[in-house]
Amino acid sequence: MRILTFTGKTPSQALKKAKMDENYDNMLHIDTKEIQKKSLGRDAIYEIVMGIENDKSHKSHKSYNNIKKTKKDERPLTQRSADVLYDISNAAKQISQIADVKDPLYEYQEKKQTQSLFEPKELKEIKSEISKLGDKVKIIQNMFWDEKAPELDNNIPSEFAEIYRLASQSGMNREHLDSIMRMTLEHMPFKMRENSSTVKRYFQTLLRKMVPVRLESMPSIGAKKVIMLVGPTGVGKTTSVAKLAARYSYLMQKKYKVGLVVLDTYRIGAVEQLMQYARMMKLGIETVVDPVDFGSAIESLRYCDYILIDTMGSSPYDKNKIEKIYECLDGNDIKYNIDVVLVMPSSIKYEDLQATYENFSSLKIDTLMFTKLDETRGFGNIFSLAYETKKPISYFSVGQEVPEDLVIASSDFLIECLLNGFNRSKA
Repeated sequence: MRILTFTGKTPSQALKKAKMDENYDNMLHIDTKEIQKKSLGRDAIYEIVMGIENDKSHKSHKSYNNIKKTKKDERPLTQRSADVLYDISNAAKQISQIADVKDPLYEYQEKKQTQSLFEPKELKEIKSEISKLGDKVKIIQNMFWDEKAPELDNNIPSEFAEIYRLASQSGMNREHLDSIMRMTLEHMPFKMRENSSTVKRYFQTLLRKMVPVRLESMPSIGAKKVIMLVGPTGVGKTTSVAKLAARYSYLMQKKYKVGLVVLDTYRIGAVEQLMQYARMMKLGIETVVDPVDFGSAIESLRYCDYILIDTMGSSPYDKNKIEKIYECLDGNDIKYNIDVVLVMPSSIKYEDLQATYENFSSLKIDTLMFTKLDETRGFGNIFSLAYETKKPISYFSVGQEVPEDLVIASSDFLIECLLNGFNRSKA
């Protein structure tokens, strides 16, 4: 792009000079500024900076005939790329400011000068050009992005670069991302590839369809639901049990009877915390010290519609504690089906989520629950684990408040977080 400048005693006079140029119709306004203040015996001078795409068919502007050619930039590519991105960033800021028609395009001391600069028709044409340029800026930005897709047969089209970068930086497994991108490139209608916005919408829709979720269901008449939360230490199992208890007791269409069972006798504080919740909500609660007592504890709460079980936290690699939970499940004659929910934090990388799942898988996991969504910026790891294991997600925990910060899992919410960041209002 060539840069042209026009000066005048007023902004409108400078603009008139620009309009007299034979290439004016192809120009894009970049900036207007006062380069000489008005003083005694000296007029003010305003400068308008215009840009025009390089084209051999256009004549060079006379003010640029004498500009010397700069020497070839011999700096490292990474340093030159950083400078280009810096310039693009500034351009993007100007585009966003100009495109907002609620704000004045320029501020001058004299209101008449401002009104004379742009007519409504011209403003409409400029907005159209800005819209096109904005998408070009996105494409150029992503061209300088370092990471590429080595597993893909062909290079990523420029319109897809932004969505690929967002998904990759979200923590999504690279193999999953490349597979999905290959699928997108193969099946996406060519007409939808016109700009990065339509590409992003298509990709977002595709990802939503790939997230398995478990819809919340109520216990049938005469039946009961027994739910056991398992997972590593410190992921928020006890708080999650309290949130579920409050939800089933007070927030449903029907106020269900809820009972609690505590296996986490190793952590006295956790037991006291859950007992306090039970007293506040007037819930029955049983503690289990020995696995052989597990069946009788469940049976003592048979009058409840929901029985929620809080287990001892353990390292994913502490097989002894996981084995004790397994003994409770396998060593007792329990006539109720127990839904095992693996609770994991969203703030750890995909490989750690995968290792946690594999080490707890002996408990026959039914669904997944993710906590601490408000403490991370990457959500691709959650997507990849659900995509890889095919285990449905049942709930998200988005904060510490009981029971407000418990969200029924939905693919829409997860993919929105993955591509646009966490937004509590959309939970």
